[in-house]
Amino acid sequence: MAAATPPYASDALPEGAVDAVVIGGGAAGLNGALILARSRRSVVVIDSGSPRNAPAEAVHGLIALDGTPPSEILRRGREQVRQYGGRVVFGEVVSAESAAPSADGDLRFTVTLADGRSVTARRILVATGLKDVLPEVPGLAEHWGHSVVHCPYCHGWEVRDEPIGILATGPASIGHAYLFRQLTEDLTYFTHGTDLDEDTRARFAARGIRVIDTPVSEVVDDADGALAGVRLADGQVVARRVLAVAPQMQARTHGLEGLGLPVQDLPTGRTFASGIDGTTEVPGVWVAGNVTDPVAQVGASAAAGALAGIDINKVLAVADTDAALQGIAEGSPQGVTE
Repeated sequence: MAAATPPYASDALPEGAVDAVVIGGGAAGLNGALILARSRRSVVVIDSGSPRNAPAEAVHGLIALDGTPPSEILRRGREQVRQYGGRVVFGEVVSAESAAPSADGDLRFTVTLADGRSVTARRILVATGLKDVLPEVPGLAEHWGHSVVHCPYCHGWEVRDEPIGILATGPASIGHAYLFRQLTEDLTYFTHGTDLDEDTRARFAARGIRVIDTPVSEVVDDADGALAGVRLADGQVVARRVLAVAPQMQARTHGLEGLGLPVQDLPTGRTFASGIDGTTEVPGVWVAGNVTDPVAQVGASAAAGALAGIDINKVLAVADTDAALQGIAEGSPQGVTE
């Protein structure tokens, strides 16, 4: 489930080592890069051009930017990073791994792109995001981001009062049903082979949520290509204008295996594990956004990128000071003992 952003001019990769390489050009990556660039750090963003929210018409729930197309937010973000001297490079990372440290003992990493180009970084911020893995129901993916939605906060207002169906994928879909019931009086829950206990069925009945246990075989469109409903395994068609699906969410980890980042399995999918401010168990590597927090919206992802950028700058400042002290000590037989 990946779509591409509109093409844009790519900056050149710099020669020599840069302070930070940000892998991922979404909200988390660009905001982390913005913080670093404004701190006068040399920073390069590697952007594959396939953000998770590319199919969506607009970003919602983000104060002052509600209703803005995702591509426009990213365009502004790239422009602002460049305004402070950061570079944004269009490319796909195929490997990222530790390299020999510098002469003063500081960390180094090598990031290589699919076209063979590479860049050396002192620190890395991974903000590659995630991919949504939808159930294999014919016709479902074609409506993703429009009539097939996953988040009541991202898309809920836009589908209010429509006949909505919940296509269950697991326990998380039960909570989905309660949230989407807030948005419509006409809600049908398709168990689609998942378990639904009697207590939950009673609670659904109390809220007027219809339950259908017959599996869904395909999505049905009308003559204009709009979503019209679902066909069940017994041939019956249930009219719906919107389907809500809780997909499995998998962090985009391709090309990052060499970093040895620890992963975590959550009910919603697999992501990279992180600590405060996006720190990881791997020295010199941070993570931010959906790659570690699958439910973070654009605002939360951007904030996480900023926190990671702040922490990276702080760590680099300490490393710069350590290097300066080492240089003084090596330049004087007596060191800095006074």
